[in-house]
Amino acid sequence: MRAEIKERIALIERGEVPEGYRKSKIGICPSDWECLHIDEIAELNPGKEKADAETVVTFLGMSDISDSAKVITPQEKKYAEVSNGFTAFRENDVLIAKITPCFENGKGALVRELKNGIGFGSTEFHVVRAKKRGDEIYIYLQSCSERFRKTGEKYMIGTAGQKRLPMDFISGFLIGYPKTDQEKNKIYEYIKTWDRAIELKEKLLEQKKLQKKGLIERLLTGKVRLPGFTDEWQYVKAGEIFGNSANKKHAGIGEVLSSMQDRGIVPRSQVDIDIKYDADSVTSYKKVEAGDFVISLRSFQGGIEYSEYEGLISPAYTVLKNKTDIDTGFYKELFKSANFIRRLNSVIYGIRDGKQIGYDDFSTLKLPYPPKAEQSAIAKVFQAANDQIAVLQNEITQLKTQKKGLMQLLLTGKVRVP
Repeated sequence: MRAEIKERIALIERGEVPEGYRKSKIGICPSDWECLHIDEIAELNPGKEKADAETVVTFLGMSDISDSAKVITPQEKKYAEVSNGFTAFRENDVLIAKITPCFENGKGALVRELKNGIGFGSTEFHVVRAKKRGDEIYIYLQSCSERFRKTGEKYMIGTAGQKRLPMDFISGFLIGYPKTDQEKNKIYEYIKTWDRAIELKEKLLEQKKLQKKGLIERLLTGKVRLPGFTDEWQYVKAGEIFGNSANKKHAGIGEVLSSMQDRGIVPRSQVDIDIKYDADSVTSYKKVEAGDFVISLRSFQGGIEYSEYEGLISPAYTVLKNKTDIDTGFYKELFKSANFIRRLNSVIYGIRDGKQIGYDDFSTLKLPYPPKAEQSAIAKVFQAANDQIAVLQNEITQLKTQKKGLMQLLLTGKVRVP
C-alpha cells in the first residue's frame, strides 16, 4: 500500500478530514460520494413474477447458499410447486439470510443464471432488488461487508435461537454511494480478484483432500504397500489392541473435555457451547490421557475421536487405551475413515433408540495390525498430507481476512480505485 494511502487512512481514523473528503452520517467519506439508505436505491421483498404452472424455475434453500454468500447447489422446480409459501426473487436480486446464525455467518447471494429468470427459496431470505441496473453488484457487496453484518447482529429481534433481522434494518442502512457506475464496477472487480484467489485455493484444498482419501483407501487396507515393507498384516479383534479404561481416580481434578467430530477431544473451554455441569458430578467422570481414543455418542456418524489432551470426560463415553505397541497416528486415521465407520455401524443395534456405543460393540471388530514400523511409516504419509491441507487452510483464512479488510476500505472510500 502506497505511503499516501496509509497517511490518508491514518488521518481518517484520527477523525481528521483529508483533502477530497467530507464528514457524513456514516463518517468521513469521499466528497463526490452520496450517503444513501438502501431503500433509496433498492426495493425490498418485492412481489413474485408470474409464470405458467409448468415453467421450470430455480429453487434455493438455506443449505444451497454458502457462508461466503455464493449459490452452491441450485435446484430446479416447477413454478406450481414453489410459487406459494416460499420467498420469490428474480434474476439479479440480492438475497440476505435473516435468521440466526445464518445471517451472522454471512449467508446470502447475488442470484444470477436463474432458470427462466425466476427463483423461489427459503422464507428465511430477505430480497433486495436494485432500482437501477448495475447497482445490484454494489448492494451485494455492501450486504457482505463486515460493517453490515456486525451492525445487523445488534438489530436482530426475537428469542434466542430464533432471532431474525428485521427488514427495516436493511431499508434504513446507510451506505457510501459512488456517483459513477465505473467506480462501483471497479470496486467489484478489485474484490473479485480476491474471490478468484480464494476459489483457486479452495479447489486445490479439495484436490488435496481427495488425494488423502485415496491414500486412506489404499494404505489403510494394505492394497498398496510402502517401499521396504513385505510382512503380512495381522487382523485381530479390537479388544486385543485396545482396552476399556474407566479410571475415576482423579477426585474431580482436571479440565473437562468435549468430543468434536472435526477437532477430536478438546477442552470444554475451547467449545463454543454453553453447557452447565455440576462440579460435584465431575467426580464420576472418566480420566483421559493424551494418546487415548474416545468413543462418543456421535461415533456412528464421524468415527472415534483422538485426544491430545489430559482431562475428564463424561462417564457416558468410552475411553480406549492401547494394550499393545501401536502408532496412534495410524489408528487415528483408521478410526475416521469411511470404511471403518460403516463397519462400526454394522455391529451397533438400536442406535436410533438411544443405545450408547460401548466397548462391547467396538471390541468385536477386526482391525488391521501391521508391524509397528509400517504403521509409523503410513502415519508419516498421512501427517505430510495433513500438513499440506493445514497450510492451504491457513492461506485461505489469510486471503479471506485480506478480502474483508479490502472491502472495508473500498466500500467506505478510504481507498479509491484508480
